[in-house]
Amino acid sequence: MRFLDACRRKPVDATPVWFMRQAGRYMPEYRAIRAKASFLEMCERPEIAAEVTLQPVKFMAVDAAILYADILLPVRPMGVALEFLKGEGPRLAPPVRSPKDVARLRLFDPNEELGFVMETLRLVRRELAGRIPLIGFAGAPFTLASYLIEGGPSKDYRWTKLMMHGEPKLWDALMGKIAKVTSAYLAAQVKAGAQAVQLFDSWVGALSKEDYERRVKPWSDKVLAAAKKTGVPVITFGTGTTPFLESFAASPCDVVGVDWRLPLAQAWKRVGSGKAVQGNMDPVNLFLPRPELKKAVRAVLKEAGGRKGHIFNLGHGILQETPPDNVRAVADWVHEWTAR
Repeated sequence: MRFLDACRRKPVDATPVWFMRQAGRYMPEYRAIRAKASFLEMCERPEIAAEVTLQPVKFMAVDAAILYADILLPVRPMGVALEFLKGEGPRLAPPVRSPKDVARLRLFDPNEELGFVMETLRLVRRELAGRIPLIGFAGAPFTLASYLIEGGPSKDYRWTKLMMHGEPKLWDALMGKIAKVTSAYLAAQVKAGAQAVQLFDSWVGALSKEDYERRVKPWSDKVLAAAKKTGVPVITFGTGTTPFLESFAASPCDVVGVDWRLPLAQAWKRVGSGKAVQGNMDPVNLFLPRPELKKAVRAVLKEAGGRKGHIFNLGHGILQETPPDNVRAVADWVHEWTAR
């Protein structure tokens, strides 16, 4: 399959393309379902999650489907309440900030506690019938830790950084638990049908190079190394990684996802020739008129230079209100312009 071959830096007949958050609020079909069910209900009901996973696959010529779920699903079986508040995003309670809080976090069997995710994967694999591969995913230890400690999104990651620097043993205990949970979760996804997995470190750009290398990278690498043992391609992705991209890329992974802050050729040079690269158009460009959008797509492909191992994607997820036809057009252009 084109996407899996590119992950392994094998020759492909055209550059593969998929989009982070390709199943989501920009699609009217998604909004119709969302009007009748809460976000968590959509994740927990495999028939709905499978339908939403497949919506973009039916709409456009993407080269991979990605599981419809959320990176925060593991926090509930760990013992933390999770809700999504309209206009505010996720809220986790109580925040994890003390030794007692970390001690009470549970390790769990993902096949039992997150069995609905595994059933979604099985349903989607059955429906795809080998046409394109299915990507599973999880949140990286730093991003999950920051949500657990802050109790939700944060602008300054104050409590997270205070634990990291002020209580390093407690920080390591928390990251160790998250790494174990995430490793088991990804392994279960592969067993249930995921043909590649991506580790999302959405908030890692809040860190300095030193903090990332000393306090975060060892734990992310443990998860990535465990994922590599499953035998499927492993993608690592983070936003704001420019200050430490070499370190971020020097992980047990096959593919490095890069955001839009660096031209792709510069990013690839820093990643190194031994890894495939995924990215990296700015999601805002999908709102451009067609002539300007074409220029933006061509610019990314020019930076890639036809090298083996390029997977066209955005530098982050598709934004709400993005015109769906523009997304579909980009997928078509990438295939047309890179056909070998």
